[in-house]
Amino acid sequence: MNEELKRICDHFDVVGEFLSYEEIKNGNVNHTYRVEYLSPKGKQKSYILQKVNTYAFHHPVEIMENIDLITEHIHAKQPKRTALHFHHTPEGKTYLFDESGFWRLFNYIESDTFNDCENLTVVRNAGEAFGEFQHLLSDIDVQKVYDTTPGFHDTRMRYAKMIADMKEDPLGRVAEVREELDFLLAEQDRACQITDLYNAGALPLRVAHNDTKINNVLFEKDTHKALVVIDLDTIMPGLISHDFGDAIRYATNVVAEDCPDCDKVAVNMDVFRAFADGFLSQTADILTEREIDTLAVSGYVLACELATRFLDDYIIGDPYFHIGYPTHNLVRTRCQIAFAKKLLEKQNEMDAIIRECVQKYRGTKHE
Repeated sequence: MNEELKRICDHFDVVGEFLSYEEIKNGNVNHTYRVEYLSPKGKQKSYILQKVNTYAFHHPVEIMENIDLITEHIHAKQPKRTALHFHHTPEGKTYLFDESGFWRLFNYIESDTFNDCENLTVVRNAGEAFGEFQHLLSDIDVQKVYDTTPGFHDTRMRYAKMIADMKEDPLGRVAEVREELDFLLAEQDRACQITDLYNAGALPLRVAHNDTKINNVLFEKDTHKALVVIDLDTIMPGLISHDFGDAIRYATNVVAEDCPDCDKVAVNMDVFRAFADGFLSQTADILTEREIDTLAVSGYVLACELATRFLDDYIIGDPYFHIGYPTHNLVRTRCQIAFAKKLLEKQNEMDAIIRECVQKYRGTKHE
């Protein structure tokens, strides 16, 4: 493996002596390695080398062109800030695609990451990081960004697929999930309201991250200040409310998304306030009034959308989501439905917090 990784690094013009590598196993999609080099000046330097899973990502070249466009745009605006830097080959590409796979190399950033939302300072800083990400990209030409997964957050499309599979019922599971289907079908119009607003031309298309979990932000080790947003493979044209809503869906549920005891599901409003305050500190000035109107309901929308995806996957035999046991996707569905109901109860409180934050931050200057 040493020789293989060194060969790949050579293609990205990494100079110095290859010292060692370590496989990083906290990701579920790509193969990731931290490689160590000794520079000609005797300084040890680390890089991240990734082999992209082209089964999961069908358009890796377009993904890398999106990433290159985004990272260069952000770096041009903040040349002195910590930033992701993807190395180029002599041909000027940010990737190497050969018989061994699809590879990319970027700088290693010394940092901490968090998988939970217990520290409200970290949560607020994550919200600020994702908000700043949106602010920095608010002037980019979204038409230059590839739509690498069309319909990713088209809730109407997600519902249509579930309904079609429900009617076909290939494994005879529909009778077992009638209660879950009845809820999701009854809530279809409310769950699809953001998609419907976009289709009606009421919401602007922006550059969306599409995976706004707190562990996709790197933090300074001592201060917990956000350094940079990472995991840019899902960047594509999208809606700001989907990014906000997915973060809220992930962060504010006090249990895991596959908790089998739905009675334990609850919304942590302290986490909501912290994330919303950070996010809106950076985005209040760029949001339209219609976008502001959608933020409070966005977590509910994303919970329903994900519930339809989990339930559809269960109905057709679990081909998409990895499962740990036969009813795993059904358990996930029930947990998301329970959470959607809890989020619905908090709509007015959430909307009040959002408008309070918008009022506080409108007109503030960004560095």
